[in-house]
Amino acid sequence: MKIIQLKNMVWISIKKLANLNTSIFIFLVIAFISIIGTIIEQDQNLQFYQTNYPINDSFTSLFNWKFINTIGLNHLYTTWWFLVILFIFFLSLLTCTLSTQMPSLNNARRWKFIKKSQNIKHTTTKNYIDIESINNIINSLNSNNYYIFQKNENIYAYKGLIGKVSPIFVHISLIIVLTGAITGQVTGFTAQEMIPSHEVFHIDNTIKSGLLSSLPNDYLIEANEFLIIYNQDHSIKQFVSKIRISNYKKDYIANAHISVNRPFRFKGLTLYQTDWQINGIRIQIGKSLIIQKKLHKIQLKNQNIWACNIPLTNNDSIILIVKNLIDQPTIYNGSGDFITQAKMNKHLLINQTSFKIKEIMTSTGLQVKTDSGIIIVYIGFAILMLSISLSYFSYFQVWIINNGNKLSLIGTTNRAMMTFEEDLKQIEKQYIKDRYQLNQK
Repeated sequence: MKIIQLKNMVWISIKKLANLNTSIFIFLVIAFISIIGTIIEQDQNLQFYQTNYPINDSFTSLFNWKFINTIGLNHLYTTWWFLVILFIFFLSLLTCTLSTQMPSLNNARRWKFIKKSQNIKHTTTKNYIDIESINNIINSLNSNNYYIFQKNENIYAYKGLIGKVSPIFVHISLIIVLTGAITGQVTGFTAQEMIPSHEVFHIDNTIKSGLLSSLPNDYLIEANEFLIIYNQDHSIKQFVSKIRISNYKKDYIANAHISVNRPFRFKGLTLYQTDWQINGIRIQIGKSLIIQKKLHKIQLKNQNIWACNIPLTNNDSIILIVKNLIDQPTIYNGSGDFITQAKMNKHLLINQTSFKIKEIMTSTGLQVKTDSGIIIVYIGFAILMLSISLSYFSYFQVWIINNGNKLSLIGTTNRAMMTFEEDLKQIEKQYIKDRYQLNQK
C-alpha cells in the first residue's frame, strides 16, 4: 500500500512539474533572482559590501552586508540554492517535453476523421465550403501542398507540421542551455592576476570557482610584454599583452597577443586583458647605482598620476611624476618647483648628480576563465534561433465531412488566421477551376 502511495506521489509530482504554469512560475522566479543579481554587485570583497551595504535602521537595511554574505547574494549565480532552482526548471522542461510536447507531435501526424463539425474542439477558425466532387477537392488540397488521408467519403488533410515542431525545439533548446549553464557553473572557475612585465605566474588567485572545478597546475604563463596604444589626444585606445605559455620544464607550448575584447583561448582556458597598473620606476644614479622605487597612484582632477620621491644625495631629493606611458616623466624639486622633463635612458644632471630613467615598470591585469559548458550553451541558443524561425510556420488542418446531400470542408489553424483563410480561398478557387474544366469536357 505504501508503495502504491509513493508511486502516486511521484506521478503527481511529475504531472505538476510538467505543467506549463509551473514552468512559467519557475522561470519568473529565476528572472526575479537574476534582477537582484544585476542590482547587487557580484564577486566583490567583504569590505566592499560592508561599505556599500551597511547595517542601519532604514528600510534598505534588509539588504545589508551580513544578509548578502549569509545567503550568498554576493556570488548569487553559483550558490547551491540557485543551482537547485535551475535544476528544477530543467526537470520541468524535460518532463513537459517528454510527457506533453512529444506526444502532441506524434498525435499531429495521425489522421483524425470526424463525422460532424461539432466534434472539432479548440478551433481557431472554421470555414465551410460546399463541395460535390471528392476527387476534385483532393486534387485542390494536393495542389496546395496538403498531406491527405481518405476513408470512404471522409478526408483529413494537414499542412505545416513543422509549425508544431517549434515548441518542442524551444523546450529542447532551453534544456540544452540550462545543461550548459549548470555545467559551466559547477565545473568552471575565474581567476584574476596582476602580473608585472616579464614575470611568470601559475593560476591560483581564483575569485570564483564551481563545486567540481579544478585549477590547471601544469602551465606557466609569462607576461613577456605589456603596452598601451594611445589616441592622438593621449587617451587610451587599447591595452595589449604578449603572453607565453610553457610547462614546468619551461618547454614552449603557445604564445599570443591579447587585448581588450580579443582574448586568447588555449585548451579550455580563456585569457582576457582586463586591467593594468604602473608599479614603479628603475633609475640609475651616478654611474653604477641602480635603484627601484615604487610609484604611488594619485588621483588629481579626475586624472590618475603616479609619483615617488627619489633621493639623489643624503641632503637632496627630487619628486618624479608619471602621467602615462607616452608623455615624458616630469621632475620637481623638494619644494614642488618644476625642474625638467626626463627622457627614457637619457642622462640628466641635477644638482651635480647624474640621473637616468631606465624603465617604467608596469603590470598587466589578466583574467583566466574556464567554462566547459559554453559550447553547450551556444548549441542551445542556435537551436533556439532555429525554433524561432520555425514558429512562423502555421499548422493547418482541414476535414471533408458528409453534410447531408453535400460534402463540406472545415478548417482550423493554430495561428495566422488570415493566412489560413486565404489558403482556403485558394483551395476553393482550385476546386471551382477543376470542376469547370471537367464540365467543359
